[in-house]
Amino acid sequence: MSAPKPTHLSDYRPPAYRATHTELTFDLDSHATRVKARLHLERHPERAQEDDLPLELKGAKLELSSIAIDGQALEPGEYQVDDKGLTVPKVPTRFHLDTEVVINPQANTALEGLYQSNGMFCTQCEAQGFRRITFYPDRPDVMATFSTTVVGDKASLPILLSNGNPVERGELPGGKHFVTWEDPFSKPSYLFALVAGDLEKVEDHFTTASGRDVTLQIWVEKQNLGKTDHAMASLKRAMRWDEETYGREYDLDLFMIVAVDDFNMGAMENKGLNIFNSAAVLTHPQTATDATFQRVEGVVAHEYFHNWSGNRVTCRDWFQLSLKEGFTVFRDQSFSADVNSAPVKRIEDVSFFRTAQFAEDAGPTAHPVRPDHYIEIGNFYTLTIYEKGAEVVRMLRHLLGWEAFRQGSDLYFSRFDGQAVTIEDFVGCMAEVSGLDLGQFMRWYSQAGTPEVDAHGEYDYANATYRLTLRQRTPATPGQPHKLPLHIPIRMGLVGTKSGEDLTLTLEGETLGRDAVIHLREEEQSFLFTEVAEAPTPSLLRGFSAPVKLYYPYERNELAFLLAEDSDGFNRWDAGQRLAMLAIDDLIAAHRNGVEKVMDVRLVDAFRSLLTTSMKDKAVLAQMLVLPSEAYIAEQQPVVDVDAIHAARTFVKQSLALALRDEFLAIYEANTSDAPYAPEPEQIGERSLKNVALGYLMAIEDEKAVELAERQFEAKHNMTDVRAALTLLTHSSRQDLADPALKAFAQKWASDPLVMDQWFTIQVTRPQPDVLDRVKFLMEHPAFSLKNPNRVRALIGAFAGQNRVNFHRLDGEGYKLLADVVIELNRLNPEIAARLVIPLTRWKRFDDTRQGLMKAELERIRQEDLSPNLYEIIEKALNEI
Repeated sequence: MSAPKPTHLSDYRPPAYRATHTELTFDLDSHATRVKARLHLERHPERAQEDDLPLELKGAKLELSSIAIDGQALEPGEYQVDDKGLTVPKVPTRFHLDTEVVINPQANTALEGLYQSNGMFCTQCEAQGFRRITFYPDRPDVMATFSTTVVGDKASLPILLSNGNPVERGELPGGKHFVTWEDPFSKPSYLFALVAGDLEKVEDHFTTASGRDVTLQIWVEKQNLGKTDHAMASLKRAMRWDEETYGREYDLDLFMIVAVDDFNMGAMENKGLNIFNSAAVLTHPQTATDATFQRVEGVVAHEYFHNWSGNRVTCRDWFQLSLKEGFTVFRDQSFSADVNSAPVKRIEDVSFFRTAQFAEDAGPTAHPVRPDHYIEIGNFYTLTIYEKGAEVVRMLRHLLGWEAFRQGSDLYFSRFDGQAVTIEDFVGCMAEVSGLDLGQFMRWYSQAGTPEVDAHGEYDYANATYRLTLRQRTPATPGQPHKLPLHIPIRMGLVGTKSGEDLTLTLEGETLGRDAVIHLREEEQSFLFTEVAEAPTPSLLRGFSAPVKLYYPYERNELAFLLAEDSDGFNRWDAGQRLAMLAIDDLIAAHRNGVEKVMDVRLVDAFRSLLTTSMKDKAVLAQMLVLPSEAYIAEQQPVVDVDAIHAARTFVKQSLALALRDEFLAIYEANTSDAPYAPEPEQIGERSLKNVALGYLMAIEDEKAVELAERQFEAKHNMTDVRAALTLLTHSSRQDLADPALKAFAQKWASDPLVMDQWFTIQVTRPQPDVLDRVKFLMEHPAFSLKNPNRVRALIGAFAGQNRVNFHRLDGEGYKLLADVVIELNRLNPEIAARLVIPLTRWKRFDDTRQGLMKAELERIRQEDLSPNLYEIIEKALNEI
């Protein structure tokens, strides 16, 4: 294909014409939906002095039936239509444009615009899906009020939903009916939503802080009515939290959520009508794990919080995407930390971030939080935009303190309500209320890559001082070979080596307390702490106060000390991870050199101490006992040796299990309970700790461990325990354990697609070398379809992303399978194809043999007629752009 043209931030201009009001009528039909649109258009004030500006509207896969301006039909020579959209060379400065188009929802396998999912009509318009519905100025800085009439067959589509409030409904000839919806708040087209189908609702109410009654509805298919209680409770908690924490009250009289099986994303914050992937809203103790309950709570909160951070105040252009996503991820993380275990939430978020986002920063698709160009905007719904964007907002929170940060957010929401704005507008509000100069801080938005901070400390016994020296650097990334120093907030403490307590921090004569934030702004800075009563061990980057890699030459005894004594829960966990990594590094070297593997007894002793010391938050203890993942270990290696990493980590786990078998058994038994299931922090902590212990015991597969796993699987008390047991039985070396359990599970849950997603994932992530044949076999399973994103992620995505030792097998067959699927998905759903191919793009991190095999598959994909989504990723991976 010819190279698509990039879009550059520097080329931004306001649109020539903007819509102020949009009237839509949908006559729904599976193969030929008719969409009538009346757009109230006017010349944009900032371009009022320009002459002869044509009207240019975006459109894709639309069949134009009619077009008129101010009631006058246009002749064929008065407009042009191509595969990019509609152009009318001469138009008034203010006018009505009427169009009617025909679209085919049934054929829309890309799941963008209007499509069908199991007989249900639904939409996905972010980022550029609305142009698949009608010709429109489909960009976020065009904000209009909407009036939407939905017409459909009453028998098959009894429920017709759209944004805002229903204002009229009625019967029509031919067995049809209609509902008209009015959304009084101006919004960009990406926030438009429509759902029509045979649905039933669960309804509740919420009273806002000002006393208004808001009706809450969750719409699902009939068989899922019993799986909405947790989502509804989560929604109400999120609404109250946003009022109390940010002063944000919901603005409409109705808030709706709809669960959809076929959805590219997790959920979408369309104004008043949130469309959710069913995996992000449906829960029941027998079908959903603790992790799913917590994910649903977080996603429901995230989409609700978007009502202000994204909807009422939105992005001027898609380069500002993190303006809404980074801020809202920070808000949903804070919410989840407040309602659950804050240390566990931080550990989980950072563990994922350091594994996945750091890998993104180190790969060919690395980009800043605000990119300066893109070919396909769908490729920038990334961890950098969302997760790193959230970390940047978190740093602002550290720099300002909570009170000033809240004042800044209040100013931002009030000043820009109803507007499409930029990251500068957001940061500018923070600078205005705090008086801080945040000019250097803005580099976090423009520089790609993961900053690295080298730290060194010296204690002067004679003068009772401690000098901490910090040096920062950011490695080169594609298109950015040279980086400037960043403003990095380092939260820290000094832990007395004798007392085990945080020492008072006095810096340059100022007493900061026992826990403080210091500011690294230069390439190198020294901080001299005085009146340090005893030799300290530094506890640096507490709470992961900045998204950086911190290097400090800790001795193993110092890490064991911090693991036992640090007052910061996150840094206690991190000390354990560092200690485990040192042991694993030794074993990787032993495996490569063909010498005997020897377990580090200091790690065994540290784990024994954890297992025998009572800890109030059992979920934190469970996290401390989890070894670094193979993916995280790989990110620490100059060249990824998947076999050595797998062998080393397995050896550590088995060695710990053998040495601490009795302790793990005691932990398991102490946390086994017959209490009724509840997705509450205390119970979640107990189940998490129990299943971590069972995981270690099954690593050695002794008779007692197998008995416990089989008993837990048969108990069927809750899906958390059942899935944990099924995973351990399936991942064991014994086929006689795996096959009966998998068969029983499938027979019971064959009709539940979300549970079957778990069944697929468990099988394709097993470490046995025959797993690739199992992947191919499961691709032929009647329940598998490439048209269902959830199923693709559960089977192909899980294999390529989570089963590293088998995906990266030396014959290249894992790479070939992924490339085959990506080529097919390129035709069906380019967005999913572009996300799925990412493991192949990191080919340069591996040995020469694997590099050649991975690159060959990328070259094979490149020969296809690629969508812009996939073209951009493949070209970056092969270093062409």
